[in-house]
This record gives sequence, structure tokens and C-alpha cells, in this order.
Amino acid sequence: MSKPGLVVFFFITLLVISVAASESQQQSPSYLEFVFNATDFSPEEYYDYIIVGGGTAGCPLAATLSLNHRVLLLERGGIPYGNPNLMNQDGFLTTLSNFDAFDSPAQSFTSEEGVPNARGRVLGGSSTINAGFYSRADQDFYQRSGFNWDLKLVNKSYDWVERAIVFRPQLRTWQSSVRDALIEAGIDPYHGFTLNHTVGTKIGGSTFDSYGRRHTAADLLSYAKSSNLRVAVYATVQRVLLASYSSHYGSRQSAIGVVYRDRIGEYHHAMVRDRGEVILCAGAIGSPQLLLLSGIGPRPYLSSWGIPVVHHLPHVGQFLYDNPRNGISIVPPMPLEHSLIQVVGITDSGAYLEAASNVIPFISPSRSVFIRSPASPLFLTVATLMEKIIGPLSVGSLRLASTDVRMNPIVRFNYFSNPIDLQRCVNGTRKIADVLRSRSMADFKFRQWYGGADFRFVGPQLPADQSSDLLMAEFCRRTVSTIWHYHGGCLVGRVVDRNFRVIGVDALRVVDGSTFTISPGTNPQATLLMLGRYVGMKILRERMRQN
Repeated sequence: MSKPGLVVFFFITLLVISVAASESQQQSPSYLEFVFNATDFSPEEYYDYIIVGGGTAGCPLAATLSLNHRVLLLERGGIPYGNPNLMNQDGFLTTLSNFDAFDSPAQSFTSEEGVPNARGRVLGGSSTINAGFYSRADQDFYQRSGFNWDLKLVNKSYDWVERAIVFRPQLRTWQSSVRDALIEAGIDPYHGFTLNHTVGTKIGGSTFDSYGRRHTAADLLSYAKSSNLRVAVYATVQRVLLASYSSHYGSRQSAIGVVYRDRIGEYHHAMVRDRGEVILCAGAIGSPQLLLLSGIGPRPYLSSWGIPVVHHLPHVGQFLYDNPRNGISIVPPMPLEHSLIQVVGITDSGAYLEAASNVIPFISPSRSVFIRSPASPLFLTVATLMEKIIGPLSVGSLRLASTDVRMNPIVRFNYFSNPIDLQRCVNGTRKIADVLRSRSMADFKFRQWYGGADFRFVGPQLPADQSSDLLMAEFCRRTVSTIWHYHGGCLVGRVVDRNFRVIGVDALRVVDGSTFTISPGTNPQATLLMLGRYVGMKILRERMRQN
């Protein structure tokens, strides 16, 4: 190449790099103007609404209520902005594998069955650590969930979320092939790109944009009236404060505020004004745990912990569910892009099929005499096909491990204790086998020296005899893992009423997935984001009628 040609080449290269860098650089989010470290707050302050948990439901709820009322949002974790592992899809696995006891954005816990799991501990909650897939709830969810849904407001609430943080993903090699394989496997019709839940194969929405940048529930705080909202990070709520009063029906309890602790150990009291409320949005693990620590739960159980019983509510922490995930992983013969869930196959047999591909570091055996450690890291592509069952019907529970709110409760999900769940898993894993047999998966097989071709599996393979219910059921039990869609623990009709109010306690609500009897659709993120906006609008309308 001539010298002038080299100059032009390097100029164009630098231009491309600078444009890409400027496009990928995120501006500082506007919500940071009203986000503060909890150490900056006074020992006692008063608000109309105090929301505990700045997660998937808590952020849209706070933004909505701030339009007419003074709101405090308390988040036990920090700010996601500026953390590349959180804000870029390539950091998904790193976030879910790097844990510490009190500070990591993802807090790990393990069920009594030995299944590892995770909770969000960062502003934006689990929407900041998840795979970003966005799909609205199925119609059956609205009919069976136990709430009286205003479906017109539901759809408006979805629209409100989607305008801000939902994008159409661009499929590349693995996701495109999975889409085609799902259709070949009989999961039809093909619906193209849609946010709605419908049987067949579809491309869903994503909270990652075209540059791979994550958008979270925290971004919905930009809708807030900034003068009415304060967000405290590193604010760990210890308990809800309750007071008794006399009514026509006798003595009743009412929430009057919360006690929270900042990062240096100082205590703060946040109190509600007249007609104000405390709203728990701490998730399916955090909300029932906080109710128990506040003296709301089964009387004998609380007494055994020495917790003063404020209100006997026997089902707090009961009816906890987790949708089991099962699947297979392969090493393809060619490098693949990093992709999280973008395509889903919605079957009519109780299972949903999804896929991901991840580039992970290859670690050679330590002190090997045959393999020298490479000078630079080696990376390996792993492609995964997985299925999640609907429901589920198997019921678990939660109980305290400590009176320290920072410590995870003890959780048991009782995976596949209901035989219907097990049969749905068998149906789903058989459908994975159909996908693997499709023509669209042929390119991901290794050619053998004798002329054949086969997959190279990482971890367990499907049973050779996939017609055997016993073998397929054993595979489901042996390979069970989570897809992080746990819910329940503050169930509607047992802990909260149809308006999300804690039964028997005034001025206290729970607004998150702990109230759900079933998981909504293929992935709950969309419905939880909608829920925060939806309940916020319902409360605003309530207050306007009262005025």
C-alpha cells in the first residue's frame, strides 16, 4: 500500500473507532440528580410514600407516585451507572458469578435443594442483573393471578415502560438458527417480533439496545417529578414501624414508617405523613423476610425467634415458587457472538424454550505437566438451549436464618414435588431434542473422522432413549437449575388483598412478584415493570377520589 493510501487507511480507522466510542458512551442518567447516599439523610424525615426496594417494580412505582406526592425510595445497594459489567450484556455472567456478602450487585443464595440462585442488590434491582428479555404476560396470568386487573390501564402501563427501555434485538448466528430450529421442531406459527405472549415462536423485546447497553428499571426514574422524589442508596431497611389505633372493629395496626441503616451503621427513621403509606417492593425474598422481621407473620414462629408479634398473618413466607430450568449446552465448531435471550418458543404443552450463547474463559488444569498456561487468555463459546415450565405448581417456603436483614432467609422450592411440573419438564426437554435434530442445528455439529457429525456437549446430555418417561424425568430432577423467576411468599388472598394491601394492617402494601401465584408469561420482567406503574396510577386515582 502506498504512503498516501496508508494515511487514508489509518484516518478512516481512527474515525470509525472514535464514532463507535462516542456512540457507545452513555450519558450520565438524569435521575442521578435526586439519588444520594443514605449517609446524607437526616435522622428523621417525613414523606407521603416510602418505597422499600428500588428494583423492577419499585422504581416505576416511585416515579409515578412522585407526580403528585413526596416520595422516598430506599435501595440497599448502590448505583449501576458506571459499572461496565452491569451496563453491558457481555458482563452478564461475570455479574452472576462475582458475589460478596454485603456489597455485590447480585446477592447469591442457595435453596435447601442445593440450587444456586441470585437476588438483585442494586438500584434497578434484578432488571440490572438479568438477561434483558422482555415479553408481556399471558392472558391466563390475568385470569388466575387473583387480582382484579384493569386491562386498559395494564396496556397503558406496558406502553409507558416500553417507550423508555425496550428495544428490538438484532438476531445473529445462534439466535437466528434457534428461531429456525424452533419452527422446524413444530413450535409454530412464527410471529416475528412481538412483545405479546402467544403460542408459537417469536422474537421478544430486550432491555439491551443495539450497542449492547443495558437499560433498567432505574431509567424509569427519569419520568419522575424530581422535586418530589428522593432516592437513598446503601439504605438497608431493618423493619417497618407499626402503631396500633382504635377503630369500629377494635384495635388495628397501621404502618407509620421504617427504620433503615446507612453504610456506616447509623440508623434513620423515615415516617409517613397523614394518609401516607409504606410500600414494600423488596422482591419474593426480601418482602416476606421484612414482614417477618417487623412482627407480621405466624405468631408461634415469630415468638420462637423472640420477635414481638404485631399482627398474626400465618401465610407470610409460605407459597413460594421457582420455575425450574433444564437444558443442554454445546461447544460449537465455530466462534459465536455473545447473545442473551432474544427468541422464545411458546409450546402448548406447558414449557417455554429459550437460548443463549456466551464467550467464557478456558481454564487449563492447574499444575498440568502437559498443558502450558497460555500467554494470553483463551476463550470458548458455549451455546445453550433451555426450557422453563409454566406455573409452577410445586410449592415451597421461606423462613428466617437470622434477625439480621442482610442475611438471606432459608428457602426451599420443592422443585418437581408436583408430578404435573415434572411432566411439563419432560415435554420441554423432549422438545429440546426435536430442536437438536432439526436441519438448522446441523452447522453446530463437529464432523467426525469417519464421516458422521455430532454435538460436543458441555455437561449433561439428554438421555439416549428420549421416549422413556422415567429417563427423561430423572434427567429433569438431576439437572434442575433456576431461571431466576422465583415468586410468591406474600400471596394475594393470603398476605395481601386484591389492592396489594397487607391484610389486617393499614397503610402497608406489597407491590412485587412476592404477591404472584404464577409466573407471568415466558419472563416476568415486563409484568413487574408494568406493575409498578400500574399500582402507582391506581393509588393516584384513589387519592384524587378521596380529595
